[in-house]
Amino acid sequence: MIPQANPGAGYRALKAEIDDAVGRALSSGWYVLGQELRAFEAEFAAWLGVPSVIGCGNGTDAIALALRGLGIGPGSAVVTVSHTAVATVAAIEMAGATPLLIDIDPVHYTLDPDALAEVLAYPPPGLPPIRAVIAVHLYGQPADLDRIVPLCRDHGIALVEDCAQAHGARLHGQRVGTFGDAATFSFYPTKNLGALGDGGAVAVKDPDLGARIAALRQYGWRQHYISDEVGVNSRLDEVQAAILRVKLPHLDAQNERRRRIAKAYTAALPACLVAPSVRADAGHAFHLYVLRSSARDAVQADLRGLGVGTGIHYPVPVHRQPAYKDRVRLWDGCRKSETAAAEVLSLPLYPELTDQQVQTVCRALHQIAGHLGTTD
Repeated sequence: MIPQANPGAGYRALKAEIDDAVGRALSSGWYVLGQELRAFEAEFAAWLGVPSVIGCGNGTDAIALALRGLGIGPGSAVVTVSHTAVATVAAIEMAGATPLLIDIDPVHYTLDPDALAEVLAYPPPGLPPIRAVIAVHLYGQPADLDRIVPLCRDHGIALVEDCAQAHGARLHGQRVGTFGDAATFSFYPTKNLGALGDGGAVAVKDPDLGARIAALRQYGWRQHYISDEVGVNSRLDEVQAAILRVKLPHLDAQNERRRRIAKAYTAALPACLVAPSVRADAGHAFHLYVLRSSARDAVQADLRGLGVGTGIHYPVPVHRQPAYKDRVRLWDGCRKSETAAAEVLSLPLYPELTDQQVQTVCRALHQIAGHLGTTD
């Protein structure tokens, strides 16, 4: 079976370099907020093109820290989408703010600017003031920042880019994560830039904001053992930072490999399946290759029978999940998100896939066309 994700293959591809880096970190005797983290923060900031990156424990913490650093918490509302990993919404509540979920553009699966314009012009009654928008670059697809950025600017609200699945994605040649007031990243092992454990980071253009977030990640300390404000404990450890330093120089080439695999899948996709659409003048990072079918469950079963593993990202919109249903605020029903959740399916996609494995997936796509009533 070809797995949908395979972080172990990413380790084996760089095993010697990673093992050396881990040994270096372990031998240093300093395991938290040390030289490896400082070096990775500087290297990732330079790669991204921002002045400041702050490492933290995971991508969820990164969003909560970004919001808190921007002064957004209790008494504030934050707009984001329901079709996302639940971490996006969980982080808003971790910061003490109120999430307001709106629908997606069903072609690109990212925040619908028309819905955003409506909700900013006519906020729901009883909602705290909207102070921020979180634009999720889902699956590696840049959100429609050409419209989202001006909307946020015109309404005087902060824009946070959720780049957990979009390391290296671009819009008009500019890396995502550099358009908003802050950007957040996850380094979960399956990400395009993945650690071998948990990890996250916040990227900012304002050094003062970066300094505040750096204090918040460690109890609000600017001076050791003295909390200037209430913070948390969320630190990217030295071993994971050392691993990420090894992986970062390979990221652009690995993303290009992902794009080549995605191109092969699209060429092999029968007409009964909907291929992912790439936004104009965007560089999709293809964290996931997400096709769409009204017969999704049958497609998944057929692919499994042909030795191809798949995933569903994500099967239930946040507003339909038990922890949030009938509690979280919703704008206009999010019906496009519900339809997408019932139809999306992710094919295997990681740079270590061999050409033979890619061909196996392509052959399987051709084979299932007959089962779905088409020979195209």
